[in-house]
Amino acid sequence: MAILKKNNSLKKEIREVSGTKEIPLVPIRDMVIFPYMVLPLLVGRQRSVNAVEESLGTDGFVVIGFQNDPRVEEPQLENIYPVGIYAKVIQSLRESNGTMKILVESLERVHILQVVQGKKYFSCIMEKVKEEIFKDRETEALMRFVMDIVQKYLALNVQTPKEFYGTIIGIEDPERLSDTIAGYLPLKIKDKARLLETFNVKDRLKALIDVLNSEINVLEVQKEIQEKVVKKIEQTQKEYLLHEQLKTIQQELGKEATENPEIVQLAEKIKSAKMKPEAETKALDELTRLSKTMPMSPEATVIRTYLDWLISLPWIKYTEDNLDIKNAENILNEDHYGLEKPKERILEYLAVRKRTDSLKGPILCFVGPPGVGKTSLGKSIARCLGRKFVRVSLGGVRDEAEIRGHRRTYIGALPGRIMQSIKKSGVNNPVFLLDEVDKLGTDFRGDPSSALLEVLDPEQNFAFSDHYLEVEFDLSKVLFITTANTEFTIPSPLLDRMEVISLPGYSIWEKVEIAKNFLIPRLLTSHGLKEEEIRFAEPAIMKLIKDYTREAGVRNLERELANICRKTTREIVEGANKKFHITSQSVYSYIGPEKYSSFSIQEEPKIGVATGMAWTEYGGDILFTEIVLMKGKGNLILTGKLGDVMKESAQASLSFVRANVDKFGISPDFYEKMDIHIHVPEGAIPKDGPSAGVTIVTAIVSALSKKYVRNDVAMTGEITLQGRVLKIGGLKSKILAAHRSGIKTVIIPKENENDMDEIPKKIRQELEVVSVSNIFEVLDKAMVQ
Repeated sequence: MAILKKNNSLKKEIREVSGTKEIPLVPIRDMVIFPYMVLPLLVGRQRSVNAVEESLGTDGFVVIGFQNDPRVEEPQLENIYPVGIYAKVIQSLRESNGTMKILVESLERVHILQVVQGKKYFSCIMEKVKEEIFKDRETEALMRFVMDIVQKYLALNVQTPKEFYGTIIGIEDPERLSDTIAGYLPLKIKDKARLLETFNVKDRLKALIDVLNSEINVLEVQKEIQEKVVKKIEQTQKEYLLHEQLKTIQQELGKEATENPEIVQLAEKIKSAKMKPEAETKALDELTRLSKTMPMSPEATVIRTYLDWLISLPWIKYTEDNLDIKNAENILNEDHYGLEKPKERILEYLAVRKRTDSLKGPILCFVGPPGVGKTSLGKSIARCLGRKFVRVSLGGVRDEAEIRGHRRTYIGALPGRIMQSIKKSGVNNPVFLLDEVDKLGTDFRGDPSSALLEVLDPEQNFAFSDHYLEVEFDLSKVLFITTANTEFTIPSPLLDRMEVISLPGYSIWEKVEIAKNFLIPRLLTSHGLKEEEIRFAEPAIMKLIKDYTREAGVRNLERELANICRKTTREIVEGANKKFHITSQSVYSYIGPEKYSSFSIQEEPKIGVATGMAWTEYGGDILFTEIVLMKGKGNLILTGKLGDVMKESAQASLSFVRANVDKFGISPDFYEKMDIHIHVPEGAIPKDGPSAGVTIVTAIVSALSKKYVRNDVAMTGEITLQGRVLKIGGLKSKILAAHRSGIKTVIIPKENENDMDEIPKKIRQELEVVSVSNIFEVLDKAMVQ
């Protein structure tokens, strides 16, 4: 604590300074001191300690500077307030840890003009401040006003000792009075710095009045809040005591205690909720605990929230299924074009439900690229069944508690998303869509996919237990549907519990029908357009599909159609009085140049370049495999961001070619004289999988034998060292992509022939599909004869 000076004798010891002077500097943090104070300081920084030792070696005088940013270790001029204090070090004590305790007497204000660099201690150039002191009636009035405000401040601030008023009441010097009050009271650092920088005593007294008034306002609000809190606590305690006294009196009189209306109301709600016996017993036990708990205690709030959750769950509420199969089929066809497999599965479910009520809800998983209608299909299923629909997005979920809820021991605990959505639906048999199930994460908070194992298992979910509720709830009547872009990232135990239905994408003709019957009518309504105002020609839609989008779904197609609708709407609003007919020629004027070439195949047959077919989670695509031969020592170079499986496939392909050089008419020692570089373009995109084996072999044989590869042939299949072509996956997506790109002939493994039934008939008629069992059949078809 600062010690107030009783005299100013030390000022006489100050040497007269004309102009400026260099003197050791001690910068301090988190405090500001004023003249007329004697106080201890702890000096920690080495350069500050050196500054004190430097001053003690001469006359003991230092300048104390005040940092405006306490985080700066090596303060410059801009880090220190411009006004400091000229002080004398009275005592010093060096500690064992290197710090120093000093006792200083503050003397007067000084201007810090420059912080001197390059020394072992802090030093500054300073000049003394000439203060403007007035002793007139106005100053006397300001001093009296300050004393009144200080008295009011001390009455509100219980932390400041009341003896402080007796210390300052005898001070008649206005300069000393203002500095003593500002230095001693716990004011803000910025306010103290502002008072220190005010050299006119009248202005300083006025500024001190403003600061004290502001502090008094804050203290009054704080006191008011504290009084309200104390009053509320006292009222709660009073009510509790009266309640306990009333219970005791009633027991003495032999009467039953009067029931709390809230407890009675909750008991009635528990009975009417028709919970399971186990859940009802748990709820009544919690209700008994609530009746014995203080109403305003945190525990009572936790119990009330828990009971509200139990009561609000739809234990017996459900919707009757609409089992009219024809109506369901009409609704599904009305909302979606194609998608025969999922539609057929839902109609089968309805047919069985019509014959028996014991069938548990199926767990369906729609797997397909973005934009093919997985989420909207879930809504349509709910509509055709007449059920409520709820959706939970699982993308990026990493916490198991998101599924199962938090334990009630945690503050702010809630049930998981499953039970929250069941409560939101209001029934126990909604259509429940778990979106993006393939994008679940895992970290130190648990594995959400493991928590879903119980939810999505018909043999377990009839007794699902949430961590928060701690009672069993029947989820077997819920129709769970999950969606994913790929099934490869879904954990195997979870995938095993679901019936996977693949939605590989749409053909060009299916997209045209979807645009005409679904997208365009919806966009016209949303853009305020009438059918007679705008008409899309089928060739224009076809051009948008081929030249402006390249996707398995129709999401980008909808965006391009919406782009045309927006521009049309603007022209009509601006006064265009005509009917808009969108043709393939006018598309350019609305949305600019083509984004893709109608045919992305090679312009002509080439040596060492073969066309393959690939599957991605965004749909099928075609990719080219390029081979370059260079003089070398038989090294195999692989580029194009290839995965481990694809690299091994390339090595197996080269080994097969080396083992069969005679059959291909290739020099037996080719690998001794040259390096082979295999590159798959679009190098920024990761590629993996074994299905490029036949493509790599074809490209290698072409490069070594100098034979051309047909540019209108695409192929897929895994290769073995014996030359066999093995089965691959994602055939429909690959063939749709090949057809979309202008390929005329596709080569597939013979084992995939049965998968051709999934390919639309129109595409099968336009494509020549060749089934092969070995690589020699591939080369016969792919090479230019």
